[in-house]
Amino acid sequence: MSKTVHFPAPGRTALGCTLLVIALGASVAACERDGSPLSAGPYDAAGQISFNGPKDAGKKADPDTPLEVVAEAAGGRITDVTAMDAAGRYVAGELAADGARWHSTSPLAANARYTVRVSTEDGSGAPGRKVLAFETGKPAAKKTLDVAFGPKAGTYGVGQPVTAELSEPVKDKAQRAVVERALKVRSTPAVEGSWHWVDDKKLHYRPKEYWPAHATVDVRSTLDGIKIGDRMWGGEAKPLTFRTDDRVIAVTDAAAHTLTVYRDGEEVREIPVTTGKPGFETRNGVKVVLGKEPFVRMRSSTVGIAEGSSESYDLPVYFATRVTWSGEYVHAAPWSVGSQGSANVSHGCVGMNTSNAEWFFDTVQEGDVVQVINSDGDTMEPFGNGFGDWNLDWDKWRAGSALSGGRGAADPQDGARLRPAAA
Repeated sequence: MSKTVHFPAPGRTALGCTLLVIALGASVAACERDGSPLSAGPYDAAGQISFNGPKDAGKKADPDTPLEVVAEAAGGRITDVTAMDAAGRYVAGELAADGARWHSTSPLAANARYTVRVSTEDGSGAPGRKVLAFETGKPAAKKTLDVAFGPKAGTYGVGQPVTAELSEPVKDKAQRAVVERALKVRSTPAVEGSWHWVDDKKLHYRPKEYWPAHATVDVRSTLDGIKIGDRMWGGEAKPLTFRTDDRVIAVTDAAAHTLTVYRDGEEVREIPVTTGKPGFETRNGVKVVLGKEPFVRMRSSTVGIAEGSSESYDLPVYFATRVTWSGEYVHAAPWSVGSQGSANVSHGCVGMNTSNAEWFFDTVQEGDVVQVINSDGDTMEPFGNGFGDWNLDWDKWRAGSALSGGRGAADPQDGARLRPAAA
């Protein structure tokens, strides 16, 4: 038995297709309005979340209270939260594995304006978005932790550490971590580096190796308004920028009685010298030029040698380049020219003839490296007598950081996205 198949007229076919396309378009538009997974853009998630910030305009949040965002709608969940203040500082946070709640894990800043961007999904998987804004007020009675960076702006040698002096002591490791995360050091070109806590009020920063020649080093603090501990909040700090010059390294070989100056890896001059004699041996290790004094009157009494003893002295000294605060210099010593290059006869300084001392004085600058090898003296102290920072190996240096040995987890205030915690 045969079937008769009726084909619609061309006009009707075109009309039917047209109607179908219109109907489908209407359906898509309706889905967009209803917020289905076919939505072209995220819906407003205002009705699906709540947060504990101030609800009334003009009111400010307590910076001591952690921020919290909660998913309120059945079947819905929070997928991502980014919280940032007007200064560009991100707030670390943790999102529950089921997406029901997000809360901040790093302190909010005082007197700051925050923008919180919340991403959600409803029960059908459609994405939602909500942007929240609020301001924090002043904290309760407090101490302010101010920071002063060093050195002064200028140009230095490649051995110059960065210093940070705190106005209040910080002993607790967790509080130290808050402070350290906020102290930013960036160099161009970039190098690996770390802060090291010298004591409760002082930190030093240095790279793993010396700074690159002709680098720019920028130092700043994002601690202003950040809670550090009970009744202690971060204060302002003046940013610092300095540059490095050529890589100038002077190596004194106490056994060979020579000082050799290298510039950018090339030997510039070898100078006959004398170093500390037995009982007054020159310290081994790396030191950094602290300053230059055209004239110094050196008295033995300042280093504990009694006046009138066989070792006492009172001498005018020219072209003195200081490398320790306790009185070690590289300087002109015309009285020991006969021993320079052959014997060690000084009380700890590196002595050379006046012409060479003047050349050395004019060649080096603050931050340049002066290293002593093959001396019978002790190794230069890391801290307290100048910059002996480079005498700690890298692992020991990083161990002096409050951030897990100097590396630590990713900085929560540098990260832009905050993901769910593991279940």
